Amino acid sequence: MSDLRIITYPHPTLRYRSKPIQRVDAELRAIVARMFELMYEAKGIGLAANQVDLPLRLFVCNLTAEPNPEEERVFLNPVIRRPRGSEEGEEGCLSLPGLYAPVVRPARVHVQAYDLSGNLFDADVDGLLGRVIQHETDHLDGVLFIDRLTEMRKHDVAPALHEFELEFRSLREQGSIPSDDTILARLAEWESRYC
Repeated sequence: MSDLRIITYPHPTLRYRSKPIQRVDAELRAIVARMFELMYEAKGIGLAANQVDLPLRLFVCNLTAEPNPEEERVFLNPVIRRPRGSEEGEEGCLSLPGLYAPVVRPARVHVQAYDLSGNLFDADVDGLLGRVIQHETDHLDGVLFIDRLTEMRKHDVAPALHEFELEFRSLREQGSIPSDDTILARLAEWESRYC
């Protein structure tokens, strides 16, 4: 799994709605371990499978951003319900490096998810953990934090998004990023193995 890397906007997999995972094996555990490594290298606190070009409904997080198994959490097939309240907080994204903006989200949500051992995580969450869970679950639905910005904020970040788009186009022209059809075929292959 050492070939996994964080993809950046506007890579098509970031807009792909992930499918629920039906089984956990050694390869999936290796993927999760590599996702933690990539997250720490990028100084992040959350990373969804879409962000490493995989169509699997899972994300990892560690609010300390420092390697520590005690603080690491893995969320398989998360479901968010019962949003309550509203609060604004600044968000960034490892797939949009260097871009930050205030995002309004529910202040509290109920989440259910499984860990790699099949244990159920079922809790009301708020604060930073609640925001990270909502942000990463959005990823699994193909939603980016920039989609949740006000029109004025979207206008503010438009130049930065344009730079990401130019870089993506350049990499694709160089052959570093495959065609959309090739990407979709590879995602379907992963789904056939795990979903």
